[in-house]
Parts: sequence; C-alpha cells; structure tokens
Amino acid sequence: MIASTRNPWTSYRQIAAHTAPPGQLVLMLYDGAIRFSEGALTGFAFADPGERNMTINNNLQRAVDIVRELNCCLDTDAGGQLAQTLRDLYDYMERRLMESNFKKNRAGVDEVIVHLKELRNAWATMLANQGQPQPEAGTRPEWQTN
Repeated sequence: MIASTRNPWTSYRQIAAHTAPPGQLVLMLYDGAIRFSEGALTGFAFADPGERNMTINNNLQRAVDIVRELNCCLDTDAGGQLAQTLRDLYDYMERRLMESNFKKNRAGVDEVIVHLKELRNAWATMLANQGQPQPEAGTRPEWQTN
C-alpha cells in the first residue's frame, strides 16, 4: 500500500505501539483486552441474534488474541513461579472467554474482566513505582481514542 493512501490514524497507532517501552506495551495490552471484553458485554443486550452474535464474537476473538499475546510473551525461565502462575491464569482466562463466546454466556467475560483489571492495576502500580507514567485505569492513551 502506498504511504499516502494509508489511514494516518492506523499509522499513528502502529508507530506508538512500536516506540512504547515494553512495560507500557503490556499495559496497553491489558487495556485492549479489557476494552474488547467490555465491548463483548454490550452484545449481550442486543435483541437481533445476528448483531448479538457478531458483537460478542468479534470482541471476544480480539480479547482472546490479546490474552494469548500476553501469555506467549512470558519468560518462564527468567520469571520463575510468577511467570508460571501468570501463564496458568492466562490459559484459564482464554478458556473462559472462548467458553463464553461459544455458549454466548456473559459469566466468563465478567470474571475475566475482574482478573484483567486487577492485573492491569498491579502492572500500572509497578510502572509507577519505577517512575514510568501510565494512564489511569479505564482510560486509553490519546492515540487509542475513537
């Protein structure tokens, strides 16, 4: 694709993701997983079965992709027991999201959102203790709005 025909919004988001420090990237992944999981919850309110299923499926597929990315980025050799515990938790969250998608039942999504928010807040606290600025819980970086 020619650079002049590319969506500048997409280019900006890609550059921001490629230039963010690793700690910020993890925080962005948590924010994205939460946002897509919450987006799936909106689908449960739709009366139209097609719109309901599409909204739930599309958002949960994205949330699962992010949880998988968080999982495969773990270094269990360097991270020891904590990394293994996170791996087990990410595996569990992935299963719950996939089950919720398959059965169109929101209970697993609600549960996973709680876990993601706890992890996101712990990660943000860790970054703050290292002197790295981060957005508050529930907010998105400027480049992620819209």
